[in-house]
Amino acid sequence: MSTKHDKKPYVVDIEKLTTDNTNFRTAEWTGGFLQMTTMSIAVGGEVGFEIHKDTDQFLRIEAGNARVVMGKDKNNLDFEQEAKADDAIFVPSGYWHNIHNIGDEPLKLYSIYAPPHHAPGTIHETYEIAMASEEDED
Repeated sequence: MSTKHDKKPYVVDIEKLTTDNTNFRTAEWTGGFLQMTTMSIAVGGEVGFEIHKDTDQFLRIEAGNARVVMGKDKNNLDFEQEAKADDAIFVPSGYWHNIHNIGDEPLKLYSIYAPPHHAPGTIHETYEIAMASEEDED
């Protein structure tokens, strides 16, 4: 796990970093209060249905097409919208949410949130590894 930039000043071509990432999730930078991850979501795949009670989240799509769903009640996702490259997604704390890849290429996005949710340098090569890791944390 690389943590060479964590808790240090860092300037990066975030579009290239994001589009070059082939892992489901890579924690690219972790500070004391903020984290940035890149994600590559397989065709037909998803980020994963979740809620963060203490985190607002910013995501930006660099490549691909997505369907974004959100709602305050996990059984009533009353927000649904398509998103594409160059679109930003804002997820308020307390909202259940998921992002589905509805395109014919990997969905490439990055996410910025506080506080950090993953150990510095975390790499989850696949969705399945990421979900198993989260179960282990529960």
